[in-house]
Amino acid sequence: MRRYLRLLFACVILVFFSVLYVFNQLASSLETVNSWTESRADGGPPRYARKAAGREGHDWRDRYAVDKTLSGFSHVDRVEPVRLAVVACGPRLEETLTMLKSAVIFSQRALHFHIFAEDDLHSGFKDSLESWPVRFRSKYNYTIYPITFPSDNAKEWKKLFKPCASQRLFLPLILSEVDSLLYVDTDILFLQPVEEIWNFLSMFNSTHMAAMAPEHEEPRIAWYNRFARHPYYGKTGVNSGVMLMNMTRIRAKHFRNDMTPVHLRWADLLMPLLQKYKLNITWGDQDLLNIIFHHNPEGLFVFPCHWNYRPDHCIYGSNCAAAEQYGVYILHGNRGVYHDDKQPAFRAVYDAIEKYPFGEDPVSSLLHPLEEKLKTTTHTYCGRSSHIFTKKLRESIKYIQKDNLNAR
Repeated sequence: MRRYLRLLFACVILVFFSVLYVFNQLASSLETVNSWTESRADGGPPRYARKAAGREGHDWRDRYAVDKTLSGFSHVDRVEPVRLAVVACGPRLEETLTMLKSAVIFSQRALHFHIFAEDDLHSGFKDSLESWPVRFRSKYNYTIYPITFPSDNAKEWKKLFKPCASQRLFLPLILSEVDSLLYVDTDILFLQPVEEIWNFLSMFNSTHMAAMAPEHEEPRIAWYNRFARHPYYGKTGVNSGVMLMNMTRIRAKHFRNDMTPVHLRWADLLMPLLQKYKLNITWGDQDLLNIIFHHNPEGLFVFPCHWNYRPDHCIYGSNCAAAEQYGVYILHGNRGVYHDDKQPAFRAVYDAIEKYPFGEDPVSSLLHPLEEKLKTTTHTYCGRSSHIFTKKLRESIKYIQKDNLNAR
């Protein structure tokens, strides 16, 4: 009888501490939300709600309220702007502007840029985006935000992996009225209209809340299945450099996890996850996303590698079959390859877009110079596959030609 009483007592204690843990996380979450929404003592905007650099004297919320989306469904309204988010810290201004330029020159749909940047980069973004030609300027709107993390753990989040990279994890909480968003790293280049990847939202089923590409196509050279010391999605993990999100669903979801039997909301999940795995993760916020979708695989839509084409897909020989068939749709120059000579094919594409003058003939001023430069890169594996860098670009150039024709 005593044995059963001791067992019962142990069960009661276990349940008590589980409930205590859950309430502690909920309380922590409320403090986090308060740290983002608490107004200043002088009646000014919340700490993260600084004015948009694009319109002097206007709170960013006033600009956003004009065109906010209201639906949590995956139907895509053609009038709705494509919402593109990026996080820039350190010497990333020019790289980010080149990414935004690639979005503007090809897209035929209105764009709204959500730019999260360190304070000393704000004026650089504003000056450049306001200086682009008027007919291209009319394609996009933008809002510039400060880098913002929960006040209690700001330093820990900011130093995770690369400076400010983990900001993306908090976008569903900061942009609380935005339904869907395309997040990209600063080293992304669009080689086709941005709205093409945005259209994946209409392919989401009832459980999908995010879309990413696999980290690797070839398991024998993949990183996660060989070296990761934490759970990850699927066979080779996913890469978060291009991430499409239905943030309404992310905010509403209760996520399974390996910390408690209780399913946790996004705001409640992030800090406990970091505390548990911070000594075991290498790629920062990307690793945390892999852990989350390992436990919630039904929430992830996986798109093919040519929507997030990286040096890993060609550095040891071509291993992205979709890129071979269709060409590269979105180029991801991670490892700093746009700014050194290790992968000259990637740098050639970056330089061509950066130097392309708005409104000039895209064949003679973009495509032909790029093709000539790529001919000098065949000493590398990626250079030997250089045809895939221009295959989709040739098709996309017709959108630039259409814009140029309409401007005459």
